[in-house]
Amino acid sequence: MSAVRTTCPYCGVGCGLLAARAADGGGHEIRGDPEHPANFGRVCSKGAALGETLGLEGRLLHPEIHGARASWDEALDVVAQGFARTIEAHGPDSVAFYVSGQLLTEDYYVANKLMKGFIGSANIDTNSRLCMASAVAGYRRAFGSDSVPNDYTDLEQAELIVLVGSNLAWCHPVLFQRVTAAKAANPKLKLVLIDPRRTQTAEIADLFLPVRPGTDVILFNGLLNYLRKEDTLDLEFLDAHTEGFGAALRCAKDSAASIPAVAAACGLKEDDVLDLYRWFARTPKTVTAFSQGVNQSTSGTDKVNAIVNVHLATGRIGKPGMGPFSLTGQPNAMGGREVGGLANQLAAHMDFAAGNVDRVARFWGSARTAAKPGLKAVDLFEAVERGVVKAIWIMSTNPVVSMPDAERVRRALQGCELVVVSDCVRDTDTTRCAHVLLPAAAWGEKSGTVTNSERRISRQRTFLSAPGEARPDWWIVTQVARRMGFG
Repeated sequence: MSAVRTTCPYCGVGCGLLAARAADGGGHEIRGDPEHPANFGRVCSKGAALGETLGLEGRLLHPEIHGARASWDEALDVVAQGFARTIEAHGPDSVAFYVSGQLLTEDYYVANKLMKGFIGSANIDTNSRLCMASAVAGYRRAFGSDSVPNDYTDLEQAELIVLVGSNLAWCHPVLFQRVTAAKAANPKLKLVLIDPRRTQTAEIADLFLPVRPGTDVILFNGLLNYLRKEDTLDLEFLDAHTEGFGAALRCAKDSAASIPAVAAACGLKEDDVLDLYRWFARTPKTVTAFSQGVNQSTSGTDKVNAIVNVHLATGRIGKPGMGPFSLTGQPNAMGGREVGGLANQLAAHMDFAAGNVDRVARFWGSARTAAKPGLKAVDLFEAVERGVVKAIWIMSTNPVVSMPDAERVRRALQGCELVVVSDCVRDTDTTRCAHVLLPAAAWGEKSGTVTNSERRISRQRTFLSAPGEARPDWWIVTQVARRMGFG
């Protein structure tokens, strides 16, 4: 068997991999794909060990109802009839889906279409809400759309990389390898790391700023104010392509008037703050890359916009080696965003404006498309706890572990009338709360697409037969939809 080109299922870098039967026939060897533009053959320790994860230990291999093995027909009927009864008795907003950045884009699409297009509720949200929603909101507020304006080559073409809240070495290892190689090839390339913790990434940083948690906005507003005072704003770009910038400048001046004030607020040395500001002002080719240290915050959206603003102020966006670059966490958080897998988006990055609702409804051929946003992740599980949401379908994620206040989520699910979980793993904290378990195909057993941090679409391809009665998530959703009368 020749090697199969596929894509890594771990993080948002989206590395291309080659999967081939081991020479002894006892498993599969996984190596980097030298032709894939995300990694060019590089691979991290997680990707290199993927072959060791392909066993069936702990797998969910058959449908189950109340802990007893069932046929697919029995399980699908229970799910379809349970959702239909709940909707008939309590309305479409009494049901919900909670999905995952581990799903393929095709899985996301059909789940979103079923919930928003045919059930008629927008109560579908994703575990990406826990990591990327701040970036989504920040980009939408700045650009009008959730559009990442960078690709990975920008990191290699830059002469200054500012990393904010990102332990690149551990969380995006192949990007770390690319940045390390770029620094070796270009001695002029400087790296600044802004993070409350000194992580392994700091080992290659030219400047490390251990910022006080929650003060990133002050730091970047101070940079914006410094750029104004140093007369390094791109006024032509601002005039032609932005609006409301006067208000942003006034806010920066009021909140971060001087370097001593910024340093005191952020818990930093004045000389270090000045170095960052000077380097940024003098280096046109600057990329500011940010990740969960920015996003997972009560002020995450404001942090994103403070970063975006300094790039808009200098016109350093949409050009090689420049821009504000959000590094996604999961392999398909971006793909889910593209097809509307968030409760406050309809599809294709569109919001719930009346014209968008009509456009999507006509495309889907649906007369009951949701017309308003649904419940976001935290609100969704609170609604389950209150009994407002009476049936929930959880796909490829483990919210009893990953959600804030996890014990509250557990209690909410234990009190819910119908909990359906589709997953490839039999025993998780969430599957223990389920009335119906549906066995999903795992990596290597399914085919579809994922979108990485730079919005590059790659294929995950099948190279293994699905074990037992496992099925692709898109198939499971469509079978339930047909049984609900939407076939």
